Parts: sequence; structure tokens; C-alpha cells
Amino acid sequence: MPLALLPDRAIVAVTGPDASSFLQGLVTCNVETLPEGEARLGALLSPQGKILFDFLVSRAPDGYRLDVARDRAPDLAKRLTLYKLRARVAVEALPLAVAAGWGEDAPSSALRDGRLAALGRRLYAPEIPAADAEAEAYAAHRIALGVPEGGADFAFGDAFPHEALMDQLGGVDFKKGCYIGQEVVSRMQHRGTARTRIVPLAYRDGEAAPAGETVTAGERSLGQTGSGAGSRGLASLRIDRLGEALAAGEVVRAGGRAVEVEKPGFATFAWPA
Repeated sequence: MPLALLPDRAIVAVTGPDASSFLQGLVTCNVETLPEGEARLGALLSPQGKILFDFLVSRAPDGYRLDVARDRAPDLAKRLTLYKLRARVAVEALPLAVAAGWGEDAPSSALRDGRLAALGRRLYAPEIPAADAEAEAYAAHRIALGVPEGGADFAFGDAFPHEALMDQLGGVDFKKGCYIGQEVVSRMQHRGTARTRIVPLAYRDGEAAPAGETVTAGERSLGQTGSGAGSRGLASLRIDRLGEALAAGEVVRAGGRAVEVEKPGFATFAWPA
């Protein structure tokens, strides 16, 4: 099993007697139903329903651990601390390294990645000397599976959970009680108003375009590119405009490069014929 150290990830711990109820009332996922051994996708939203932080949350003996982008960890800890009020919780960064493993023979101490079984497992430890793969290899694995990541494929404060496929990857519980931004997310779910989705691109010839390039079809602007690796990439696209372009027989281009747009293998949302 390849095991890659992820130096761009960090751990924020939420501990204390009220840790479960505290997080349950703030984040998109259901922490009360979170089983041992799983790292579940979740997010903290703005009141307008846009993603401020995305993370993988898992149980710990004294509370929960949030696996978050390292450059976002201090802000996440600060934001959670502001919400504490009288809750009996402590929020702090932990000096743990983060690694991802995929394929066979995962370490018994590793957590299942709740987003998608094929993503593999997460490992948190003070040191991970057994890492034998580069972070770029894991990024390529993630991109090939069509799984987006905050900061790489969407801007924080700008995307709704549906647009980042959180509804497809177990990151939103539509049956739990209220949380910040819940009303907007629920409305998008029940009205089916998510027109933008992050989807995979297969480049016909050569390397993926850099992030931030415009995706076009004829005169239409469909969206922009996110992360890429080799001849694969992700892009945030207007699915309705993509359907119009495909119906018109137009070639889709990302940064001027011809691409095939694919529906993620795990996705259940409507897709243009």
C-alpha cells in the first residue's frame, strides 16, 4: 500500500464533555453517528451556506479530531473557539503528522476515508517514518477518482457544499438538526438548484491545464479548472451550459486544451445526455 505523508494537512482537536453536541450544532456532517475507525467529510459553513472550512472528522478517546488544510487550521481553531460560549469544550492544534494510504494492506491504526472507499485510509501519528510515496502521488490518486478538495478545487467562502460534491461524498447529513448554513443547503437539496458541480476532465493530448484556467465550449464559458495531475484534472462547471454545448456538438476546452468531461463514478446527480 502506498503511504504518502501530507505536509499540507494538520489536526485540530475538539475535546471535552460537550464536544459531540458542540460540533453537531455547527458542522454539515453527523458526528453523533460517526463510527469508530472512520474519517468523515464535513464542513463549517458561513450563514449563507458557503464552505469556510472542509475537513475529515474522526473520533478520539476524548472527543474528535479534524483533519484540515494546514494553512486553514489556525483560523478553524479560532472560529470554533468563538462559538464555544458556555460549552465545555477545548479546541487546540495537535502536533500530529497526517498521511494517506491507498491500495492493499492498510495499517490497522489507519482510519477509513468516509468519502470514498477507493481513496483509502488516513493515518495520524507524531511521526510517520513508513511513508514511501510523495504527496503528489496521493493528489493524483484523488484527482483520478474525481474527489475535490478545498483550496485546490474551490475557493473557501465561495462554494456551496453541493458544488463541491459534499452531498455525494457523505459530507452533508440532510436528516440531522440545525447547523450553520443548514437552511440554504437544505433548500438547494430539495429544490435541485445546484447548477454548478466539480467534475473530472480527461485531457485529449498532453498535461492538465493549471488551476484557474477558463473552461469553454464555442462562445460559452462553462467554468474554471481546479487541480490537475498528468492528463487528468478537475473543474467547476455549469452543468446546464455543458449540456447545451454537448447538444450543439461543441468541443470543450480547458485553458485552450481539448478535454472530455466526465461524470464522477460515485455521483448520482443528473447528467447531460
